[in-house]
Amino acid sequence: MSTQSPTIAWQREVGINHVGAYEVSGEPFASGAIAASNAHKVQFPYVTRWVTVINNSAQDVRVGFSENGVSGSNYFTVAKKNSDGAVSSSGRLELKCSEIWLYSPGVAGTADVVAGLTSINKNKTSGSMGPSWSGSLGVG
Repeated sequence: MSTQSPTIAWQREVGINHVGAYEVSGEPFASGAIAASNAHKVQFPYVTRWVTVINNSAQDVRVGFSENGVSGSNYFTVAKKNSDGAVSSSGRLELKCSEIWLYSPGVAGTADVVAGLTSINKNKTSGSMGPSWSGSLGVG
């Protein structure tokens, strides 16, 4: 006879598709002056609800979800600051991920990352292809 009690639904850990975790305001996360002259990984302690990347440099910064993505062709670009010195931003991106990668090839570009975090454990975005959707089509 087993001595383990059955798992009660309200005691289960929330998962990647737990709607309530995305409906509430995100726990704040901020990391500033991230040097991106080499591919740099920004790891989040929990799955994100949203992410914003702010480019403070005079060089475009690539943003992706794997090192291969930002080094290859699976990334998007946050433009360099303009001639008036105004910074550029990705805007608020509604993304559920556990990490992002920044890269400004060969130049000492810097960026800030601001995010709202859910209460979902970051291992929920890992699968057979790696963390944070790495290896998925379009991720790299």
